[in-house]
Amino acid sequence: MSAQEKETSNSLYRQWQILSRLSTGKWMGTRQLQEILQREGIDISLRTIQRDLNQIAQRFPIESNKTVPQGWRWQSDAPIQSLPHMTSSQAVTFMMVEEHLKHLLPPSLIEEMNPWFDLARRNLSSNNNVRQWINRVRIVPATQPLIPPTVERQAQQAVYEGLLQDKQVECIYRARGPQGEDRTYILNPLALVQKGSIIYLICTRHDKSEVQTFALHRFKTAKVLETRSMHPVNFDIDAYIESGALGFRVDYNQPTHNVDLVLYMNESDAQYFTESQLCIQQNIEKVGDELMRVSANVPFTSQLVWWLRSFGKKIVRIEPIEVFNAVHEIE
Repeated sequence: MSAQEKETSNSLYRQWQILSRLSTGKWMGTRQLQEILQREGIDISLRTIQRDLNQIAQRFPIESNKTVPQGWRWQSDAPIQSLPHMTSSQAVTFMMVEEHLKHLLPPSLIEEMNPWFDLARRNLSSNNNVRQWINRVRIVPATQPLIPPTVERQAQQAVYEGLLQDKQVECIYRARGPQGEDRTYILNPLALVQKGSIIYLICTRHDKSEVQTFALHRFKTAKVLETRSMHPVNFDIDAYIESGALGFRVDYNQPTHNVDLVLYMNESDAQYFTESQLCIQQNIEKVGDELMRVSANVPFTSQLVWWLRSFGKKIVRIEPIEVFNAVHEIE
């Protein structure tokens, strides 16, 4: 490929990336486009972006707001054919992502996705059968449904951007409890985890190496710092979850540990565990006429204790004694 052909190819790819980021409603600024492209590994000047947009406007129905700096978007009457193509299966997937996962994406990425959400809505408006799928699928919590706590939007954005950019976050955080005091921390974001209706930031504090969880709705303020986030060696979010850390400790003075849990119950109640196992190595055996023993190695957490309590008198016996005592609140 000649130098001229390579440059033409690069320009086409770059202009396609610009075109696909524009929305039909919200204005997209040139600096914002530059930041998006840089995240995609495309190093480009504002002058080049402006030149590309002027060239694109000659062939596609996009418009500028004529301000300084300029904002661009698709014209409101732009035909669907002018927008990037999307299949029906892709459209319904984007709609489900917007409905169920949008709150787990950083605002800057949501802004990038908005043109695709707009396109998905346009696509589904002409396909009744596929559109109906959205109205026929629901996600229902397995536990008592709760209204999610209110999250401070600016603080959420800063936390998400800190995680996205791998930078430290300085925050004011409200401690748990009715009289919880406000404390200032510098955090190293590691991961986000949604548990039920609550989203947690998994992180370390600047002054401690221990991995901790911070509930997103308790952030009063937050801002992204220029300093790089410091990561624990070999931290793995899946291993962290599997350890039971998000089940929370039964005793906050002791680290979470695993126990060889043994449950005795009648055969009909034990049927539940043949369909939903406690762990891969779970074992179920008959020990009486209608009595079954279920055994599994699981993290000993407050979540386990609450869950066992939900069975009430269906569980005839619980081992080991430390789990039995916790379930029955025996000191």
